[in-house]
Amino acid sequence: MLKMELTTLKTEITGTDIVANLQALVSHFPGRVVFTTSFGIEDQVITDIIFRNDLDIEVAAIDTGRMFEETYKVHSNTLKIYKKPIKVYFPDCRDVEKLVREKGPFSFYSSVENRKECCHIRKVEPLERILDGKRLWITGIRAEQSQNRAHMEPLEFDCEKNIFKYHPLFEWSLEEVEKYLKKNNVPHNELHYKGFVSIGCAPCTRAIRPGEDFRSGRWWWEDQSGKECGLHEK
Repeated sequence: MLKMELTTLKTEITGTDIVANLQALVSHFPGRVVFTTSFGIEDQVITDIIFRNDLDIEVAAIDTGRMFEETYKVHSNTLKIYKKPIKVYFPDCRDVEKLVREKGPFSFYSSVENRKECCHIRKVEPLERILDGKRLWITGIRAEQSQNRAHMEPLEFDCEKNIFKYHPLFEWSLEEVEKYLKKNNVPHNELHYKGFVSIGCAPCTRAIRPGEDFRSGRWWWEDQSGKECGLHEK
């Protein structure tokens, strides 16, 4: 049944017109579509498209409590410019308190297991609340961001989270993203001009060096393969 529905959806978004594709998906899942933004450059493109075209899509963000100041500035500027709501979700304070009390504020540096525990508390659990009751999840994933993401598809079904996922910029290049931002005067994170191509929590993100992989700046102390936080693992 899900396979048939996925096939049907794919026939409805065959073109490159993102607005038309989003409108088709919203019509298929009225009131049950959500876009999650981390205020990165890809997400800002999608936010602009959604707000500029008054699409019936909830825009949500996760505030882990460890974000860069520059990220908060993008959040604030986006609210000022578009005057549209962005629903913010926070981790459960009791879980955060327990983690810091038992393991300290930097436990994620000690092991992959500790890092994934922190990611689960601060990101995965809030995401579960965002997706609750939704049928389609829109993301800013692009194929060229990592080998893991290159194996995804523009429209797919996430069996683990039991939700359809659409990545409208999946086939876009970084140059296309930057061109769109400039052309439409979209607010974006100044850290992108300082070598930060993938921006997450401040303690876990650094600028990348020339020639490094897109995800090298995330959890840089770990092995470089398959670095995801649990939000988009297949």
